[in-house]
Amino acid sequence: MKPKKRSSLRLFVGKRYFVYRRYVKWIIGAERYAKTISNHLLDHTISSHATPLLRELKNVDMWMQHNKVNNLRIALKQLNGIVIQPGEIFSYWRLIGNPTKRKGYQEGMVLFYGDFKSGVGGGLCQCSNLIYWITLHTALTITERHRHSYDVFPDANRTQPFGSGATCAYNYLDLQIRNDTAVPYQLHLMMEDNQLVGEWRARESERYTYEVYERDHRMILELWGGYTRHNIIHRRKLNAAQECVEDQFITENHAIMMYQPLLKESAEGN
Repeated sequence: MKPKKRSSLRLFVGKRYFVYRRYVKWIIGAERYAKTISNHLLDHTISSHATPLLRELKNVDMWMQHNKVNNLRIALKQLNGIVIQPGEIFSYWRLIGNPTKRKGYQEGMVLFYGDFKSGVGGGLCQCSNLIYWITLHTALTITERHRHSYDVFPDANRTQPFGSGATCAYNYLDLQIRNDTAVPYQLHLMMEDNQLVGEWRARESERYTYEVYERDHRMILELWGGYTRHNIIHRRKLNAAQECVEDQFITENHAIMMYQPLLKESAEGN
């Protein structure tokens, strides 16, 4: 997992290739994508979660955070209320579209090969992370999710396992979710009390609940001098009596750490 440096030309050409390949798949693919938005909320809340909109991150100017809030507000107009009928697929980028200045998107924080920079539409990963997390607590099927290749920030105030998010980049790093159940599901997103709040709702309640956890978490000092971080995400499927009826493998994460994991402990020890 030693970091690989690629030329600007290769990055440019590679991105264009994957972007246009996605366009072709959208046009000629056989998938049925969800596109109906309803203002009427379905009756049953299946899972929900909230994350803070503004966080102080090391070396990240707060204007990027405020611009992120603006970007999320625009994106939520394309996502909030979307209904996924049985057999349909939710596509994050197909619904949002290309986040451009013309649509009102501003410069926000974008993670880029182990560092961060400003980019139009930056910060939308917070929404894809949230949607991925609440989806793990439903019977919906995640058909496409991309992990972060770099672990950029320490675990300050982390409430979820490492690697439980979904990175996104228009349009080739998408988050796609298929409804393999027999009932419609609806995504409800909003901003309140300085938090991004998301929930999946459905026409009927689910028989099971889910508990997401990590296994085999480890940080490794590699021969090339840097640290890498690894874990496996599982979830327990629980019945009405809260008995585990199945332990399901979800994903395996590997990331290059961009900070010294023991630095804080050593400083406190002195």
